[in-house]
Amino acid sequence: MHEEFLELKQRPYPPPASPWILTQKWNHLLFMHWKASKDQLNSRLPPALELDTFNGEAYIAIIPFLVDGMRARNLPEIPLLGSYIELNVRTYVRYKGVPGIYFFSLDANHPPSVAGASIFFSLPYRNAAMEIRVDGSFINFRSSRNHPGKEAFDFYAAYKPVSDIYIPETGSLEHWLFERYCFFTERGKSIYRGDIHHDMWRVQTADCQIKQNTLDFSLLDEPLLHYSTPKQVFFWPLEKAGDVSER
Repeated sequence: MHEEFLELKQRPYPPPASPWILTQKWNHLLFMHWKASKDQLNSRLPPALELDTFNGEAYIAIIPFLVDGMRARNLPEIPLLGSYIELNVRTYVRYKGVPGIYFFSLDANHPPSVAGASIFFSLPYRNAAMEIRVDGSFINFRSSRNHPGKEAFDFYAAYKPVSDIYIPETGSLEHWLFERYCFFTERGKSIYRGDIHHDMWRVQTADCQIKQNTLDFSLLDEPLLHYSTPKQVFFWPLEKAGDVSER
């Protein structure tokens, strides 16, 4: 076990025994969670995945952040390739009882990362024109998808933390939403699992002014808003989890 993984108590299962292959840091991350229609989410999930719920409610998240310090294991960061902006849209699922994440889309302003993540992690990355800028106490984030052949998605918001830093309590909705340590994706006729690791989420409640959001989902109620302190994240290669006909 590596020194990076001293904090493990929050995990529902241990990290893989094999070495991680990629690491990066997430900065200026905002969690925006809405309750969402279970029927609408299920209609866009691979049939093998089971929608995960908290007290019977399903959630969808939009998450903007800045990536930096990206590097492969035992290699230094490559100049101009280790930093980019990302905006992902995700929900919460289970596969064979294992809780994880399913990504509907991941937009980024870095074509090499979009191509690499699409190939090696089978994730729906899209190219986008993006900007993140600190203006006083607010972080201004803009994204406009410009990926050929893909539906448009424009997002513009200004956000800031408004509370002290805290760790969500085990069993709370926040803990359920944040402490997820793998994602599931389809590749051909198989379901694959990608494991990640990081320390426990340390967050602040946030204020957010959403000025544009063209996401094609029905979002219910006002969003839950949380700002995160910087997060070092480690990734493992995809592993086959089962067939698309299994659940």
